[in-house]
Amino acid sequence: MTASASGPELSLIMPCYNEQDAIPYTIPQLVEAFERAGHRLELVACDNGSRDRTGEIIRQFVAKGLPVVYHRVEPNEGYGNGILKSVPVCTAPWIGVIPADGQVDGEDVARLFEAIKHTDGRVLGKVRRRFRLDGLTRKIVSVLYNGFVWVLWPRLGSIDVNGTPKIVHRDVVAAMDLQSKDWFFDPELMIKAHYLGVRVLEMNVFARMRSNGLSHVRASACVEFFVNLVRYRFGGALTAWRSRRPEIGARSEAPGGLSK
Repeated sequence: MTASASGPELSLIMPCYNEQDAIPYTIPQLVEAFERAGHRLELVACDNGSRDRTGEIIRQFVAKGLPVVYHRVEPNEGYGNGILKSVPVCTAPWIGVIPADGQVDGEDVARLFEAIKHTDGRVLGKVRRRFRLDGLTRKIVSVLYNGFVWVLWPRLGSIDVNGTPKIVHRDVVAAMDLQSKDWFFDPELMIKAHYLGVRVLEMNVFARMRSNGLSHVRASACVEFFVNLVRYRFGGALTAWRSRRPEIGARSEAPGGLSK
């Protein structure tokens, strides 16, 4: 389907867990970038079980008339769970995921959407954090991680698997039947896009340091990623999903449209 003349074109899910220090900057910056680009945005700000003023700040943006939807998920069961619980709230034909940390400029997100909005819908738009202000240790871990993913899935179409934002058509999301409630959400999305034949459009961006607040990705997440990758590649969950022969909705005649 295509967006109506007045409805949002993109529903962008922003998981927020104790992000009171980051979202006063990141939410307005993102909204303003889309307004300048002329794209109709619906920002689904997911208060993912926060214990600080995150929910209060989001509701203030809603009260000011920004295109923000407040959605509370409780309790916090992980990054992926917040996204999964927010998908039913989305109303636009395109659905995306973006962190609350502000590492990717709003202008780059708007350009990414511009690049895919007029396609046939069988595309996954994402960023590649080509220029990253990370420490040496994190860069080494990232290279090893993405190299390991490449060994398991050589044709995945990305060398920055966890790079976000990611944007995909809602019909593709439905066919994926995503299940990961933790940090494995991003690899699962990429892997299933590969098996569905969805091409990846990866745009190079400058990745800034987190604007404010603290990262919630811990060192233990590295081990979690590697274990989950092996389990997913050789376990039964992926095989069971593929055996159901998931299909994406039929093509629409309009550019960027799939049947809802």
